[in-house]
Amino acid sequence: MAAVLAIDAGTTGVRTVAFDESAATLVEAYRPLTQSFPRPGWVEHDPDEIWSLVTATLAEVVGALGARGESVAAIGVANQRETALAWNRVTGRPLHAALVWQDRRTSERCEELAEAGMLPLIRERTGLVLDPYFSATKFEWMLRNAKLDPRDLALGTVDAWLLFRLTGGETFVTDVSNASRTMLFDIRTRAWTPELCALFGVPIAALPEVRPSCGRVGNVSARPGPARRDMDVAAPACLDALSGVPISGIAGDQQAALFGQGCLERGMAKVTYGTGSFLLVHAGSSCPPPHDGLLTTIAWDLGGHETRSSESDVAYALEASTFVAGAAIQWLRDGLGLIERSEDLAPLAASVADTGGVVVVPAFTGLGSPWWDPRARGTVIGITRGVGRAQFARAIVEAMAFGVRDMVDAVTNALGAAIPALRTDGGASAMELLLQLQADQLQMPVVRPRCIESTALGAAMLAGLAEGVWGSVEELAGRWQPDVEHVPKVDRTTGDLSYATWLRAVERARGWV
Repeated sequence: MAAVLAIDAGTTGVRTVAFDESAATLVEAYRPLTQSFPRPGWVEHDPDEIWSLVTATLAEVVGALGARGESVAAIGVANQRETALAWNRVTGRPLHAALVWQDRRTSERCEELAEAGMLPLIRERTGLVLDPYFSATKFEWMLRNAKLDPRDLALGTVDAWLLFRLTGGETFVTDVSNASRTMLFDIRTRAWTPELCALFGVPIAALPEVRPSCGRVGNVSARPGPARRDMDVAAPACLDALSGVPISGIAGDQQAALFGQGCLERGMAKVTYGTGSFLLVHAGSSCPPPHDGLLTTIAWDLGGHETRSSESDVAYALEASTFVAGAAIQWLRDGLGLIERSEDLAPLAASVADTGGVVVVPAFTGLGSPWWDPRARGTVIGITRGVGRAQFARAIVEAMAFGVRDMVDAVTNALGAAIPALRTDGGASAMELLLQLQADQLQMPVVRPRCIESTALGAAMLAGLAEGVWGSVEELAGRWQPDVEHVPKVDRTTGDLSYATWLRAVERARGWV
């Protein structure tokens, strides 16, 4: 069997992974992505750098596969979701820096729209809240401030940008999971909403065609297609080796992780500890009503590849998001210099029994679920002379666990039932201390799978399902294998006491700006 490639274009880096037919990793490559902070609250990426890192990791992986005599059956793409890009569809050139999902420059605009009474419409149509997190106000900001010409304009998320470049400009598409994060997409009718596009001044003609998450959307092309012969961007050499390979899976990174974690039945849940922490719970094939503090999103559309006649191709999810998780580890490393490498955090935090009373609320870009407070800011409370690096490190790890408890409690209240277990992935899930603290706070099993790159695996599974590498959803569910399970080691009362201290600290962080 040929390998299936997954491109995972994340917030802090780009990874390409090759999987075999057993869903085991054959080879992978990673490159870090430059973070730009031009003003307080602003976060930007260079679209050309994203593309160059994709091609660099592709070249490394394809080269390694070629040395082993392996071919490529299909490619799947997963991506940081709400990040907004603008480019010229004729030249293929970006027209502005990418506005990252963490960017808060449109906070006042969101408050203005809320005061104008637009929140109920947005909640009903999109399942989202009025927050700078999402793409619509970012598109609006670029249209107004960069004076973008609507002629030949492309507005899209990272997946649309990469698919455009991978296919030589012939494919301008996104999938339902990414479209549902723009605040312009009706998650029930699964179509762009003219009323919301008009509200934000976004021309529908500039938005990509929306496709299912599973199904062929195009083929890799090393040269611009007939409709894009004027593109003035050179194709990297690695695309020659992939020319003609189908691109058959697309999903936002968190939805891809839900799929890769095998959460294919209603009520199953996963949390990804990435740049932020993201909790998704499979909500079934019917769109659930809005719940306070939570988002409703489309998990995926299998595009006719669901083999069980009793199930729908479309799945919805309830989602909760904490904006800062792994980003706090980077801050300790790069901003404060308390650790030299990210890997140093876990042993440092585990070297002490507690935080010495310190609580860190890493609301660097506001608070996400269930608070949705863009004016919150990071807070450190409880410092005494006896606090050192180790206590501070442990407080960061505890903050990740508390943030996920915030989200799980909100989801449990919405569902009216407890989640039976939580599956985890992402880089920080390698920390045994974090998973134990999480189990203690949630009073439920917390399970890490053998493959913690669930985002890449989910994108590969969607592509492989479309191209017949895997025959059914049931087969994919069977590929998920647990590695480590943590169960609670403290009673609920003990966990609740420390959580109550966290909530006091959160209240002090809220509304700071």
